[in-house]
Amino acid sequence: MSSPLLSVRGLKIGATVYPPDAKPHDIKIVHGVDFDVEAGKVLGLIGESGAGKSTIGLATMAYGRGGVKLTGGTVFVNSRDVLQSDRRDVRNLRGAEVTYVSQSAAASFNPAKRIMEQVIEAAVSQSKFSKSDAQARAVELFRKLDLPEPETIGDRFPHQVSGGQLQRCMTALALCPEPDLVVFDEPTTALDVTTQIDVLKAIKEAIRDTGVAALYITHDLAVVAQVSDHIMVLRQGEMIEYGTTDQIINAPVDEYTKALVSVRSIDHKEKPPSGEPLLRVQNITARYRGTKFDVLKDINVDLHAGQTLAVVGESGSGKSTLARVITGLLPAREGVVNFSGRELSPELANRSQDDLRELQMIYQMADTAMNPRQTVGTIIGRPLEFYFGLKGAEKQKRIKELLDEIEMGDGFIDRYPAELSGGQKQRVCIARALAAKPKLIICDEVTSALDPLVADGILKLLLDLQKVEDVAYLFITHDIATVRAIADSIAVMYQGEVARYGGKTEVLSPPFDDYTDLLLSSVPEMKLGWLEDVIANRKMQSGGN
Repeated sequence: MSSPLLSVRGLKIGATVYPPDAKPHDIKIVHGVDFDVEAGKVLGLIGESGAGKSTIGLATMAYGRGGVKLTGGTVFVNSRDVLQSDRRDVRNLRGAEVTYVSQSAAASFNPAKRIMEQVIEAAVSQSKFSKSDAQARAVELFRKLDLPEPETIGDRFPHQVSGGQLQRCMTALALCPEPDLVVFDEPTTALDVTTQIDVLKAIKEAIRDTGVAALYITHDLAVVAQVSDHIMVLRQGEMIEYGTTDQIINAPVDEYTKALVSVRSIDHKEKPPSGEPLLRVQNITARYRGTKFDVLKDINVDLHAGQTLAVVGESGSGKSTLARVITGLLPAREGVVNFSGRELSPELANRSQDDLRELQMIYQMADTAMNPRQTVGTIIGRPLEFYFGLKGAEKQKRIKELLDEIEMGDGFIDRYPAELSGGQKQRVCIARALAAKPKLIICDEVTSALDPLVADGILKLLLDLQKVEDVAYLFITHDIATVRAIADSIAVMYQGEVARYGGKTEVLSPPFDDYTDLLLSSVPEMKLGWLEDVIANRKMQSGGN
């Protein structure tokens, strides 16, 4: 038998951490992992944030980011141990034999260079192709990846294509040098479900047609089930379970894997509205300064106290722009926003302190929403002092109460954001919003960057807090599973308009308009062959074209 293209044995990875008020100490990230990947096969690496997925993927390129050290074991690529290779061999390995597709194409491409120049760079610098041959191969890959205008899209700059198109351009970049192994690191996590289908289809077909081996890293088991031959489940740097995709999906053995398979167990019953709406958005039309086109067109939605309105739609549909109008960050061109019985000023600067206090926001990326130099206690305590003038023991008491509400406890008061997990950071952001005693919290994609089990915990926490505090949520998301779990009413947005609006049961029940039907049919299901079925159905609906 021929040896596998990638063979990892006893891989150990660690790092040295430098706490603000303690001595530096070593930690273990990966604890002796073993696996093989054969040519033409895909291994899915799945697990919660911090499980070591990306760290293992980068180790196949003999790379440890952010001070991470590859402390033990072997990584054989094409029968040679890359961890024992000298610097020149490793440089020749990267971009030639092993390539990498990151989660955020927008952050990975150089905005000052055209797409074609970046796609062919590795292939040319590694002397795999001449410049003209690399360009011809790039155009062929653009066509294979279903990119529009494949002959000319490479002449554009990264900002001139959509997020889904740029992610496929990054896949073309990884495949252009004809590598033996591609590491896909959460390539669809930041995409809406309709775009995700196109990218998954493109990745799967590209792997099939080129015959490369691949590691597919994700925290979404339903997604990895569509592209992988085998799946390895990781938790806290250890392999929990390994098997064929069929076995992991349909007959998991470990309790943690079973929890991943059965995630989204929340059963939230829709509450009927009563009384006057807390928030009433009437005939809102808005555009960004310096542009000639409206990004919101005659939007009308209501939200009642103690209820959740989910605003769903693909990237660019206007979801976050609506939140900006409601918060006063983007003044509307037409229409009004009524809140708690009063008309809000379109400009944030003209709103009262009560307007600011009663309408809070939780952002998608907790990492960038908190000051890394402030402790948890300081972060939660600032709104207490600003809005209520609390200080000293009274403020500390309230901070502890809020930490108890988010199920963390006062042991976290003196910790910094860097010492928290992704889920803990988001809980601190929730506590900061609750500190103002708001009537409405706008949640902008607050679970999209979290793994399913942590996201499930955040959603349950939000629902529990809603019962206690009677707070309303305007929940912006592209995750239909989240919508089913928490919403009372739903507004489906498409190209700046509300395409469908009503109670959860009504909106999620047929007959559907074309866009809502597309959106609901694009939600990945935990079954083998789902992606192929969706693609076949769409082809049939479009007349086979």
